[in-house]
Amino acid sequence: MTNPTTAQQPTDQAGRKARKEGGFTLLELLVVTTILVLLAVATGTVVINYLGRAKTDAARLQIDQIEAGLDLFRLDVGRYPTQQEGITALVAAPGGLDSWRGPYVRKQAALTDPWGTEFQYVFPGRNGTYDLFSYGADGTEGGEDEAADVKSWE
Repeated sequence: MTNPTTAQQPTDQAGRKARKEGGFTLLELLVVTTILVLLAVATGTVVINYLGRAKTDAARLQIDQIEAGLDLFRLDVGRYPTQQEGITALVAAPGGLDSWRGPYVRKQAALTDPWGTEFQYVFPGRNGTYDLFSYGADGTEGGEDEAADVKSWE
């Protein structure tokens, strides 16, 4: 006669083994997928914010570089570029200036902000000897965050 508990034991072990090797349940897969999506969204938001700040910081550095070029232009020529000459006078000599020893900025591209628009130059300036600025990502005056203006006088 067979013992009923020993007869069921191999069947229970086989069932446990089959469940262990069966893979993940749908619920487990949904939970893991949800967690991965949440992590991707959080990381993506941080990266996008970082890139926006990076462009603004790059614009500030470019303004500093252009200002240094303007100062060198002034030392050589005796004045800042006129409104008509603009900041392109830092790369290419305006007509009739024998004392121009530029270029004062290495590349024409340095006169373009990170959003693809040429920096604005106003001479004489309202906020200083000259005003040098970018309207930011939106290309219009004012704005916040990445769309904020980047100015030489702030």
